[in-house]
Amino acid sequence: QVQLVESGGGLVQPGGSLRLSCAASGFTFSRWTMSWYRQVSGKERELVAAITSRGGSTNYADSVKGRFTISRDNAKNALYLQMNSLKPEDTAVYYCNANPPRVIGGTWGQGTQVTVSS
Repeated sequence: QVQLVESGGGLVQPGGSLRLSCAASGFTFSRWTMSWYRQVSGKERELVAAITSRGGSTNYADSVKGRFTISRDNAKNALYLQMNSLKPEDTAVYYCNANPPRVIGGTWGQGTQVTVSS
């Protein structure tokens, strides 16, 4: 059974930092490109960052480039997102998943809320 458990969100002031973590289980984590996505209530979920199966390549949405860093630890089945210089527009629920999600069955975790506000 696929499980994705996101953690590390919270309330942070503009300019601050957070590190999100994702614990994955129930599938061969090291086989797949993984991504972080985010969703604001009432809007479609958007892709934030992606990392290839062995971590050799990453890419980012233009809105986060230079501020966010995605990484993974295949030995721990873990995905991370280091978020620096946070802006109010980064406020959203953040999710991890395969890219595309359908390759592991389309299951989503509960996400972790990130709120950037003074």
